[in-house]
Amino acid sequence: MKFLVDRCAGRRLADWLRTQGHDVLDASGAGPDPGDVALLARSAAEQRVLITIDTDFGTLVYRARMAHAGLIRLPDIPATRRIEIVQQLLSDHADAMAAGAVITVRSGRIRVSLPPR
Repeated sequence: MKFLVDRCAGRRLADWLRTQGHDVLDASGAGPDPGDVALLARSAAEQRVLITIDTDFGTLVYRARMAHAGLIRLPDIPATRRIEIVQQLLSDHADAMAAGAVITVRSGRIRVSLPPR
Protein backbone atom coordinates (compact mmCIF):
# COMPACT_ATOMS: atom_id res chain seq x y z
CA MET A 1 0.00 0.00 0.00
CA LYS A 2 1.15 3.58 -0.62
CA PHE A 3 1.27 6.08 2.24
CA LEU A 4 2.13 9.72 2.80
CA VAL A 5 3.00 10.25 6.46
CA ASP A 6 2.51 13.83 7.64
CA ARG A 7 5.46 15.23 9.57
CA CYS A 8 3.34 15.46 12.73
CA ALA A 9 2.64 11.69 12.62
CA GLY A 10 6.31 10.91 13.01
CA ARG A 11 9.28 9.47 11.21
CA ARG A 12 9.22 6.28 13.34
CA LEU A 13 5.81 5.42 11.89
CA ALA A 14 7.05 6.07 8.34
CA ASP A 15 10.15 3.93 8.90
CA TRP A 16 8.07 1.11 10.40
CA LEU A 17 5.67 1.12 7.43
CA ARG A 18 8.66 0.78 5.09
CA THR A 19 9.92 -2.25 7.04
CA GLN A 20 6.49 -3.80 6.45
CA GLY A 21 6.98 -3.47 2.68
CA HIS A 22 4.84 -0.39 2.04
CA ASP A 23 5.69 2.46 -0.34
CA VAL A 24 6.04 5.42 2.03
CA LEU A 25 6.68 9.09 1.48
CA ASP A 26 7.67 10.83 4.72
CA ALA A 27 6.62 14.50 4.54
CA SER A 28 9.30 15.48 7.04
CA GLY A 29 11.97 14.42 4.56
CA ALA A 30 10.39 16.15 1.57
CA GLY A 31 11.54 19.70 2.28
CA PRO A 32 9.70 22.59 3.94
CA ASP A 33 6.11 22.03 5.05
CA PRO A 34 3.96 22.77 1.97
CA GLY A 35 0.78 23.12 4.04
CA ASP A 36 -2.26 20.89 4.46
CA VAL A 37 -3.90 21.65 1.10
CA ALA A 38 -0.75 20.83 -0.88
CA LEU A 39 -0.10 17.71 1.19
CA LEU A 40 -3.62 16.39 0.64
CA ALA A 41 -3.42 17.20 -3.08
CA ARG A 42 -0.13 15.32 -3.37
CA SER A 43 -1.52 12.28 -1.57
CA ALA A 44 -4.50 12.26 -3.96
CA ALA A 45 -2.34 12.74 -7.07
CA GLU A 46 -0.01 9.90 -6.04
CA GLN A 47 -2.82 7.70 -4.68
CA ARG A 48 -1.30 7.60 -1.19
CA VAL A 49 -3.24 7.18 2.04
CA LEU A 50 -2.39 10.20 4.17
CA ILE A 51 -1.62 9.53 7.85
CA THR A 52 -1.82 12.50 10.18
CA ILE A 53 -2.65 13.63 13.69
CA ASP A 54 -3.85 17.00 12.36
CA THR A 55 -7.63 17.43 12.52
CA ASP A 56 -7.68 20.10 9.77
CA PHE A 57 -7.67 17.41 7.10
CA GLY A 58 -11.19 16.37 8.09
CA THR A 59 -12.36 19.88 7.24
CA LEU A 60 -10.60 19.76 3.88
CA VAL A 61 -12.12 16.39 3.01
CA TYR A 62 -15.65 16.90 4.32
CA ARG A 63 -16.31 20.63 4.03
CA ALA A 64 -14.05 21.68 1.16
CA ARG A 65 -14.63 18.31 -0.56
CA MET A 66 -10.99 17.97 -1.58
CA ALA A 67 -10.04 14.81 -3.40
CA HIS A 68 -8.06 12.23 -1.47
CA ALA A 69 -6.92 8.63 -1.70
CA GLY A 70 -7.74 7.81 1.91
CA LEU A 71 -7.01 9.42 5.22
CA ILE A 72 -6.00 8.00 8.59
CA ARG A 73 -6.49 10.49 11.41
CA LEU A 74 -4.85 9.80 14.78
CA PRO A 75 -5.58 13.06 16.63
CA ASP A 76 -5.16 11.87 20.20
CA ILE A 77 -2.91 8.83 19.74
CA PRO A 78 0.46 9.28 21.47
CA ALA A 79 3.57 8.68 19.39
CA THR A 80 4.33 5.55 21.42
CA ARG A 81 1.08 3.89 20.23
CA ARG A 82 0.86 4.99 16.57
CA ILE A 83 2.66 1.98 15.14
CA GLU A 84 0.47 -0.40 17.14
CA ILE A 85 -2.71 1.38 16.00
CA VAL A 86 -1.69 1.51 12.33
CA GLN A 87 -0.75 -2.17 12.49
CA GLN A 88 -4.26 -2.93 13.79
CA LEU A 89 -5.81 -0.77 11.05
CA LEU A 90 -3.82 -2.59 8.38
CA SER A 91 -4.94 -5.91 9.80
CA ASP A 92 -8.62 -5.03 10.22
CA HIS A 93 -9.32 -2.31 7.65
CA ALA A 94 -6.90 -2.69 4.71
CA ASP A 95 -9.78 -3.04 2.23
CA ALA A 96 -11.35 0.19 3.49
CA MET A 97 -7.99 1.96 3.22
CA ALA A 98 -7.57 0.75 -0.35
CA ALA A 99 -11.08 2.02 -1.12
CA GLY A 100 -10.21 5.55 0.04
CA ALA A 101 -11.86 5.52 3.45
CA VAL A 102 -11.39 8.17 6.08
CA ILE A 103 -10.42 6.36 9.27
CA THR A 104 -10.38 8.24 12.56
CA VAL A 105 -9.04 6.78 15.79
CA ARG A 106 -10.03 8.82 18.81
CA SER A 107 -10.57 7.94 22.46
CA GLY A 108 -10.01 4.25 21.76
CA ARG A 109 -12.69 4.12 19.05
CA ILE A 110 -12.17 3.49 15.35
CA ARG A 111 -14.53 5.16 12.89
CA VAL A 112 -14.36 4.09 9.25
CA SER A 113 -16.13 6.31 6.72
CA LEU A 114 -16.18 4.82 3.25
CA PRO A 115 -16.44 7.16 0.27
CA PRO A 116 -19.83 7.34 -1.45
CA ARG A 117 -20.27 4.92 -4.35
